Amino acid sequence: MGIPSELMHYWGQKTSTNRNLNHNHYDINNCNGRSLLIASPAEEQRILQSRLCTQEGVRAGIKAAAITCVVTAVPTLTAVRMIPWAKANLNHTAQALIISGASIAAYFITVDKTILECARRNAHYNKKD
Repeated sequence: MGIPSELMHYWGQKTSTNRNLNHNHYDINNCNGRSLLIASPAEEQRILQSRLCTQEGVRAGIKAAAITCVVTAVPTLTAVRMIPWAKANLNHTAQALIISGASIAAYFITVDKTILECARRNAHYNKKD
């Protein structure tokens, strides 16, 4: 069977761009390594800060999604067993949709707010310099 040629080409290209990584394993020139431009130290710092903001947002989003999943799953599953209307009208798909919909919304809202807060904090910090 083997690896498709597109994946093999991408993999080979990705491993060759690992030489352009800085000490935090981020490609300082470009995400795909095809740029000939070299980032200045200030620009490299901004790129690093934006990536750290994104990582911070994802961590906060996952925490919020996990908490929301539990908070919505308990009443949803309890209602299906105790309330006659819910027992008659909410099948397994509806229950999963309620729980996952709330978790997805919590994830994206939290990620958005966290990234914006971090970007504002970094912009305020950079103005003082």
